[in-house]
Amino acid sequence: MTAIQQVLWELRMDYIGHPYYVSGNAILHALGPETHGSVSASHGVFVPGQFGTFPEEHTQSGIRPYLGSGLPDVEAYDDLFLQREAMHPWLLDTRARDALNTHDLRVHGGHPALAHETIMGRREDQRKQQQTTKWYVHAYLHADDPAVLPLGEDVLEGLQFGGKRNYGYGEVQLKDTQMVDLDELDYSRLEGAETYLIELVTPFVVESEYPDASDRPVPWWWAEDRDDLRLREEKILEQREVFRLETVDHGQVVKYIGDRPVETAKNGLTRVGSHSRYGFGELRLKPLGEQYQESEK
Repeated sequence: MTAIQQVLWELRMDYIGHPYYVSGNAILHALGPETHGSVSASHGVFVPGQFGTFPEEHTQSGIRPYLGSGLPDVEAYDDLFLQREAMHPWLLDTRARDALNTHDLRVHGGHPALAHETIMGRREDQRKQQQTTKWYVHAYLHADDPAVLPLGEDVLEGLQFGGKRNYGYGEVQLKDTQMVDLDELDYSRLEGAETYLIELVTPFVVESEYPDASDRPVPWWWAEDRDDLRLREEKILEQREVFRLETVDHGQVVKYIGDRPVETAKNGLTRVGSHSRYGFGELRLKPLGEQYQESEK
């Protein structure tokens, strides 16, 4: 059995740190030394607690008031990515989706911080004069030893992410958690397509200053080579020492030219490449149907 533990934390205080995500390395350090060596962590994606509608590829449908602030059941591969996309396409078009999906910035002691809630004013003729959006952090854990997971609420509660933690910043409260058996999921949408794309959910590390970390070329099953891709420098912190990483930036889409899409999809969930246990190298496989291919011609 290959299992992951999904975790959703609610931000209780402003966060000072990486503006795009809470790194898997930060999550492992927050969990403490007792679990640091036995668990791998994904990057934590910021999620607005808002109304939303399940996307077409999800096994559930309809509008839900809790879509951003809870963990829906997972039955199929695509269900796993509901809260892993920074754009959060499930947000309702009838609302100010771009504003609701944007953190307020506050400056504390010269440090920009992502606000733990977004407060928007409303028209005078509406019953409530303001609307508050709370923010959550979605991540998942994986362990080579299946007996390690799930981690208990006593381990997942009372954590802090980011900088200035001694001043209270980055405090989170456990909102929800659930186990998912990757071997039992429905992967039927990945079967039988002629063309597949891979979306980089998190950066893929190609070079690292970390000791004994092997540099990696882009996978052979990507149609694009390194010169065709957007690179970004990232950093990883260990024992107060900063190591620089050269990565293929997340959010990019490449063509998949391999012949084992389901296996590649599963590997992408537990991540591939250097520093995968720290959240780097998460991939999502997407099939292109005949209708889409015809529209592209």
